[in-house]
Amino acid sequence: MTWRPTIAALAGLCLAVSATTLPAGAAVDAAHVSAHATLAGPPGAPPGVCPTGASYGSPLPASTMTAPRIQGGFTFLEGPVWVADGGYLLLSDMAAGTGPYNVQPSTIRRFTPPATFDTFIANAGSNGLALSADAQQLVAATHDQRSVSTYRLSDRARSTVAANYQGRAFNSPNDVAVRSDGVVYFTDPNFQRGNRADQMSGRTSVFRVSNGQVSLVDDRLRQPNGIALSPDGTALYVGAYSENKIYKYAVQPDGSIGARSVFVNYIGGPDGGTIDCAGNVYWASGGDSLVHVYSPTGTQLGTIRPGNTGTTNVAFGGPDRQTLYVTSGPWGDSGLYSVRLNVPGYPY
Repeated sequence: MTWRPTIAALAGLCLAVSATTLPAGAAVDAAHVSAHATLAGPPGAPPGVCPTGASYGSPLPASTMTAPRIQGGFTFLEGPVWVADGGYLLLSDMAAGTGPYNVQPSTIRRFTPPATFDTFIANAGSNGLALSADAQQLVAATHDQRSVSTYRLSDRARSTVAANYQGRAFNSPNDVAVRSDGVVYFTDPNFQRGNRADQMSGRTSVFRVSNGQVSLVDDRLRQPNGIALSPDGTALYVGAYSENKIYKYAVQPDGSIGARSVFVNYIGGPDGGTIDCAGNVYWASGGDSLVHVYSPTGTQLGTIRPGNTGTTNVAFGGPDRQTLYVTSGPWGDSGLYSVRLNVPGYPY
């Protein structure tokens, strides 16, 4: 099934930010705050992703699960996203750094169940992937150009979503989350910056893009990595890789970010994450190669083991979005894994 935004006209929502809840340097636009203060709540999951009025039980058939491997032999898989229109999964496959700046090339590969893999976009330069609000474009954290880009699914045409922040190049955008009104949130650690100059003065940050404008969410995190939105759009989750924590931010109706709290106090090397329709949080841990599953309150519900090393990211897919796809494995033998769960979730 394909989802379409019912509030796409809100794609130009403000970048208003409260100076009391964000790091110094974030701009405040009082006019935009006033203009959107009447919204009942933040836009959340795109229509069709999470059924309205549904009730759910435990997301896991068992507290400890194993996800079988579909196929291995890839270099380093990341950023899975399910495309419902075509019934396929897209993934970034990153190679070793090349050239004078030691930048990692990346190919976007397509998996069509049950067992077909092919190249979707060569030389994509991508890491984390998501879908645009209308499901017609792939939104990609593209470290090749130190940017956030879109690739139109119909013809693979590339456009730029975010090129820089206040004229300074990002480090290496890593992962993305997209709200139903088109607001994009992304993380910017320095993992794929290579030998290129640091223009962020040593900071690794989280940013937001709305109507083509980039604003700072938080520059206090050490190596922010995975990022995910709650189904109702009221919470943003970010894994701080070098802090072994997952943070939770309150999201305002206009897209600005409020208070930050610690959602998970310890998880070894948090990488990519996703959310199901009950608000449960799934996070890949590079430290123990597991996917940790948490309730919306942060209580651990169980774990999923996809392989023996190097778990990187997760995404829901399949016709009913109850298949959790996991990218995992050692460098040079990275693989795609999957497991059936009880609750549908986000495609990225």
